[in-house]
Amino acid sequence: MRSKALAIRILSQLRHDRRTLALMLMAPILMLTLIYIIFAGISSSVTVGVINAPAGFIDNLEANNVTVIRYTQPEALRALEAGKVVATINIIGGKSYIEVDGSNPGNARTALNAMQAAKMNSVNIRPDMISEIKYVYGYEESDLFDNYGAVLIGFMIFFFVFLVAGISFLQERTSGTLEKLLSTPIKRWEIVVGYILGFGLVTVMQSFLISWYCVYVLDVVMIGSFVLVLLITLLAAMVALTMGILASTAANSEFQMMQMIPVVIIPQLFFSGLFNLPDWLAVIEKTVPLYYIADALTQVMIKGNGISTIIVDLSVLLGFSVLFITANTRLLKKYRRI
Repeated sequence: MRSKALAIRILSQLRHDRRTLALMLMAPILMLTLIYIIFAGISSSVTVGVINAPAGFIDNLEANNVTVIRYTQPEALRALEAGKVVATINIIGGKSYIEVDGSNPGNARTALNAMQAAKMNSVNIRPDMISEIKYVYGYEESDLFDNYGAVLIGFMIFFFVFLVAGISFLQERTSGTLEKLLSTPIKRWEIVVGYILGFGLVTVMQSFLISWYCVYVLDVVMIGSFVLVLLITLLAAMVALTMGILASTAANSEFQMMQMIPVVIIPQLFFSGLFNLPDWLAVIEKTVPLYYIADALTQVMIKGNGISTIIVDLSVLLGFSVLFITANTRLLKKYRRI
């Protein structure tokens, strides 16, 4: 009977906690729907730049769901470096000279397989001649962690900073500390900046530790500047920090803060650039911070590019931080008008 009474009390609490009930029932549906849409809409088509090849070879490539663009030699290299094509091919004397962007191993593998199949079914090309393959970015023997390590570094930092900052700010609010602060002459923006500076020191340490551990202990591929990696991860932590504080204003307990994860954090992983999304979904990528974090880390760690290449990513991340700081300052009005 006691167990029955306890079960009835829990059901009654859940019935009145509509947010928890809705997340328990609807969050899995939302996640499964999102996964279905993304994986069902992922395109297996890749784009290959052709410098010189017989018409029959190009027809075979297109029959293997490959988009072909003709380039001159210099144009092909620029297109490969800009990410417009996955690979380029130049067939001279029946031998294939291929350059590949290995920063996305799935696309690189798809392109190489398609070119091999097109080669086997084409006349005027000797299938017994081994293609000369050069990886412009990445390398053939790289493992999965090397290929996706840059994205995972950004995701881990973003995830833990968001969660810890949100729960900590929530505790400040529920314990009455925030209310006491708001009763003093301190301005709202000073409170927000104070919390950011306080947590900021910890996020600096966290960003350095995670980046250093992945690069120098786990030996993740690192071609560019480690200083730039630190700068990107610091901005990523800043966005997560301000976003976590903002999310905590909608939560009344640590449990409700945890409920934000499947709604706010996990969906961003699907839009971080790991998948080839259809055009209508690719638009959403540009609206989530993790996309810019992952792109900047990939550009530096795998492609070895400098700050001029990632300046747009850094600017957008800084813009997200300013936006969330402004929103946090305005939302403090709901607790007390100063």
